[in-house]
Amino acid sequence: MEIIECVPNISEGRDLKKINAIADVVKLVQGVQLLDVDPGYDTNRTVITFAGPPQSVIDAAFLLVQKAAELIDMQQHKGEHPRFGATDVCPLIPISGITLDKTAHYAQKLGKKIGREIQIPVYLYERAAQSKNRQNLALCRSGEYEGLEQKLKDPKWKPDFGPSDFKIAKKTGAIAVGARDFLVAYNINLNTTSTRRANAIAFDVREAGRVKREGHPLTGKILRKKNGEPLKKPGSLKHVKAIGWFIEEYGIAQISMNLTNINVTPVHVAFDEVCKKATQRGIRVTGSELVGLIPLKCMLAAADYFLEKQQRSLGISEREKIKIAVKSLGLDDLKPFIPEEKIIEYKLKASTSSKLIDQNLYSFSHQTASESPAPGGGSVSAYIGALGAALSAMVANISAHKRGWDEQWNFYSNWAKKACEIQDELLGLVDEDTHAFDAIMSCFSMPKNSKKEIQDRKKALQKATKKASEVPYQVMTSSFKAFEIAKQMAQKGLQASVSDAGVAALALRTSIYGAYLNVIINLQGIEDEKFKKSLKKKAKSLLKKACQEEKDIVKIVTAKIEG
Repeated sequence: MEIIECVPNISEGRDLKKINAIADVVKLVQGVQLLDVDPGYDTNRTVITFAGPPQSVIDAAFLLVQKAAELIDMQQHKGEHPRFGATDVCPLIPISGITLDKTAHYAQKLGKKIGREIQIPVYLYERAAQSKNRQNLALCRSGEYEGLEQKLKDPKWKPDFGPSDFKIAKKTGAIAVGARDFLVAYNINLNTTSTRRANAIAFDVREAGRVKREGHPLTGKILRKKNGEPLKKPGSLKHVKAIGWFIEEYGIAQISMNLTNINVTPVHVAFDEVCKKATQRGIRVTGSELVGLIPLKCMLAAADYFLEKQQRSLGISEREKIKIAVKSLGLDDLKPFIPEEKIIEYKLKASTSSKLIDQNLYSFSHQTASESPAPGGGSVSAYIGALGAALSAMVANISAHKRGWDEQWNFYSNWAKKACEIQDELLGLVDEDTHAFDAIMSCFSMPKNSKKEIQDRKKALQKATKKASEVPYQVMTSSFKAFEIAKQMAQKGLQASVSDAGVAALALRTSIYGAYLNVIINLQGIEDEKFKKSLKKKAKSLLKKACQEEKDIVKIVTAKIEG
């Protein structure tokens, strides 16, 4: 699922009634969750954070900008922070399932809509910028609101969208709309109270590094360029800003970091590098602390990093990986780390309607047994396939830890990872099958009072029925991929777990046969004969191959068990 975050900064930090009225419009858009509202009195500025699917997020952002334009008068605004508009900046940030370039496309789409419909001058910045001289936010905002009238007269600073007439923009000012990478605010805890020593470590790692000196690194003469600027010795981490400080609340010093490009320097790399530099200075890292939220991918990448260092299988559950990341980074050093509150995707998930795969086994079983036709055989087939893939992963993980097989851990880890990926595909199809059925049922409630309405209803029903045939075929193809892993584990996995590989094969065959039955029954309602013939032929062929794969694996397992 594609998820982006939006972090608009509005030029109001004192009037809570206005702030809440502006932030609350985000809640009007389905699928978007308001994550945080952080007002600042002195800056007279509020940072609002929300996230969700891309189109929903830009719809919510548009409503927020529109409300801010209505309630904030820039002619009356004073504050410590640089600003040039009622909604001063509105960055979009990719969280999961989407690239920065695609996020920039959504930013451009949002900027165009703001300029056209709200009549606010729009400057695109960072990845969304249409020219290099506008990539830097500080340049786009130069002159601030007080200099905006003259800026709009300069052809070089014609807005990317919206009016160039200050009379139109007098109340709202301008807005910078952009796309940037996720910024992680991250503190690393030290077993010292010395700010000076913490700063020394911060200078070791931050990209800006430290000033070069002649002789002693702290007291020696500063070395300078010909123009008088100090020479710098860069730190070891790219895209990292860092400083040392003392936290009275905890009674320790910390390295306070901003990781501005987590693709280049992720959290786990920053943590390990600080550990290394701290050790060189006789100091220990005791843990770390996240300020704000973090994308799930960062936690999973950290878990994989530490698992690889331990030569342990990466093919384990997401929940276990989160535990490993938390313990390895010491994120629970100062206070409990609650994933549902700190990981963006988990926080979003908590606000959405319950999925079948989020239920416990008891609830899922009883919901299946209810009078409702969904969930039905399609969802159950997908779930059985997920169990087959899970059993294959289990055998691989157990084999990876067998005494004497240490040199083969990566072999089993790779198979376990592949099995987990297939398991996740099939778990997603559990709900997808039910959604496909619901889409068919919704067609029957469409109006049919005219010839056009009847045609539209028929067209929608055919489209939905095709989808309902394709989803179980996806279950077949996903489950079939897991046979390869089950066979490998039957042949090369731990002897004591070979029966589990056999059960995996039986489950996968059942999943594929059940999904096949759903494909065939749904094809009955389709009028497109070419589509029917093609899908039926592919499904039959795959079922035949699956039955043979199951026989082959069970034969291997039986031979090993019976001797």
